[in-house]
Amino acid sequence: MSNVALQMEHVYKKFRKGEIFNSLRDLIPALTGRMFRQQELSGSDQREFWALQDISFEVKEGEAFGIIGHNGAGKSTMLKLLSRIMKPSRGTFQVKGRVSALIELAAGFHQDLTGRENIYLYGTILGMTRGEIAAKFDDIVEFSGLEQFIDTPVKRYSSGMYARLGFAVACHVNPDVLLVDEVLSVGDYVFQRKCVSRMKEVIRNGATVLFVSHNLRTVSEFCQRGILLDHGRVVKIGAIEDVISAYLNRSNLSQLRDVNQKQAIITAVRFRDERGECTRFQSGDKVWIDIEVTGQSRCKKLAVQLYLKNEEQQVIFNTSTERLGLGNFDLEAGSVYTCTFELNLNVTPGMYHPCVGLFRYDTEKNYDRWEPAATIYVSYHEDVRGGVNCFPKVTRQEVRPPLEKNLTDLVSEGRSGGKLEVK
Repeated sequence: MSNVALQMEHVYKKFRKGEIFNSLRDLIPALTGRMFRQQELSGSDQREFWALQDISFEVKEGEAFGIIGHNGAGKSTMLKLLSRIMKPSRGTFQVKGRVSALIELAAGFHQDLTGRENIYLYGTILGMTRGEIAAKFDDIVEFSGLEQFIDTPVKRYSSGMYARLGFAVACHVNPDVLLVDEVLSVGDYVFQRKCVSRMKEVIRNGATVLFVSHNLRTVSEFCQRGILLDHGRVVKIGAIEDVISAYLNRSNLSQLRDVNQKQAIITAVRFRDERGECTRFQSGDKVWIDIEVTGQSRCKKLAVQLYLKNEEQQVIFNTSTERLGLGNFDLEAGSVYTCTFELNLNVTPGMYHPCVGLFRYDTEKNYDRWEPAATIYVSYHEDVRGGVNCFPKVTRQEVRPPLEKNLTDLVSEGRSGGKLEVK
């Protein structure tokens, strides 16, 4: 299709663990060493592994597409294939237009060259012409905030300065397809926000972006769709909220394998607002969490815990049925307990993870836990930050006319107890 910017069809990539001997000079010492260690040369098949297996998906022009998964899932390998650093072992892929990759910032910097010289060197590596670099030079330097040090050799830069200059160059490339791999965490907080704003501008200008990151909030902020990889295989492709939920809920799937060994288990959790089940809310919204617990054998004095984690996995709120005054409950084999929590989401915009536990307080026994039980996204029309939303308002604002007395006289009168008058 004409509006498809990037497409992969049944792509595989194989690597081999251990040594690879490309010359007789390397092979003879290796053979001798193996003979003395009584090691065989057979078994090369065991040293081969598939980094990617049967990967198929497509990305539309102007779309921001997220790629998530654990370390070693194949995310960076996929980007290196698309940037043509490597070739696939099987399958085909197509990329339409000019491609630029933000994979390893400042990988092309030369330590003995100045920042000015490295801008031209790195920009050329990223595919910019000398004329393009010259036209954007002042913007690159201003974005980096390194005007005072631009003629200093980069070997004297701190790691933060080094990364700032690398991102400043990379983000001024204007590609049709941009591949981004964990590069929005460079520099201090102010510079990180500048990087995020710049990436949003790139997306608004119509570039197609493939975005790899372990920062799930950033992925959800940038991307509409995504793909979840696990050991080189596709687990899920779809709306980014569903992909992130699948990634976070895989820990719950591993817990379900031993459900037969548990006396009671959590069997359902539903997060909803007044319109029904959903994952996106406004700060201050009233929400309900429906929880179902099933007994598998007789157990007593149970309570349902509910707690909320932020994107850094810090617990910012917790409560339970027992702590809210409902006491505890008992279960028999096959019996079902249900409850509904009602909350006001007085939190700042971001991504949050409601978690549910089944607990007995007097013996401190944990029967079951869903962590997370869901992933929700909270937004707000005003720029408020921190942990909670106090819904601030400015109720009064005034600019006073200049005072007839100078500031020194006013301070002196104030300290001596004199009366201050403003005409």
